[in-house]
Amino acid sequence: MTDSARLAADTAMGAVTLDVADLDVMTAYYRDAVGLSVLTSDGPVVVLGRAGGSSAASVPVVVLRHSPTLKHAGPREAGLFHTAILFETQAALAAAVYTVATAHPQRFTGSADHLVSQAFYYDDPEGNGVELYWDRDRTEWSWVHGTVEMGTLFLDPNAFLREHLTEEALAAHGSAPSVVGHVHLSVGDTATAREFYVDRLGFDLTTSFGGQAIFVSAGGYHHHMAMNVWRSAGAGRRMPALGLGQVDIAVPDADELGATAERLRHYGLDPRDDGRTLELDDPWGTRIRLASA
Repeated sequence: MTDSARLAADTAMGAVTLDVADLDVMTAYYRDAVGLSVLTSDGPVVVLGRAGGSSAASVPVVVLRHSPTLKHAGPREAGLFHTAILFETQAALAAAVYTVATAHPQRFTGSADHLVSQAFYYDDPEGNGVELYWDRDRTEWSWVHGTVEMGTLFLDPNAFLREHLTEEALAAHGSAPSVVGHVHLSVGDTATAREFYVDRLGFDLTTSFGGQAIFVSAGGYHHHMAMNVWRSAGAGRRMPALGLGQVDIAVPDADELGATAERLRHYGLDPRDDGRTLELDDPWGTRIRLASA
């Protein structure tokens, strides 16, 4: 463990839980288009991710929880902006982009070169934002006085596919490694978000865009989480609704989990602690669960 006021450098994001109205349609989207495998299917809950091989553990990416009694949240409420799924190579990303675009062409919402990464954006069948992306090597990222340089440059999807899509990548689409790289939230204001996620939870602030958005991480990543007010300025606490149900964060070990619990209590927060996981709600009612890897 490093600085007890910060999350450990090897902290990573875990699965994102979505409350969904149509479990079959949503399962098909994340399985057949995004290319995730069904790891478990237990009644109203389907876990999708990457199945581990003989020596690797399975990696959950999205948990779908059938919640037919819930309604859709209003468009300006706090919640999920997008779940960002990270691919190891540009070829693997190209295969995912091609497959999603072929199956759901109307759900493409944009693409961008962010200097640290190349990203493609979609909405899933129930309107949850999805980002598929690839990171440039960390040696290519530019940091100035502790702030990472990120931008939004034009990225032509067709040119990207022409350059990087291969038959081999398409054939391997359902097994190419992928994880939740970051989670981007819609919040009511960025000052409150910074107080919770940086000052209390222990992420580092990596960059910000005025009062519009902040980006936070552990261990020098460009961002593990982000919060913006682009469509949710002034939003209050979320009521139960379809969409984001929970964000998982993986810390390296039980000692780090204990240190995080102690830090949160020091700031007057009272996480639910069963010895293996910590659960607490952010200021907008988004459930955050921390567990040791």
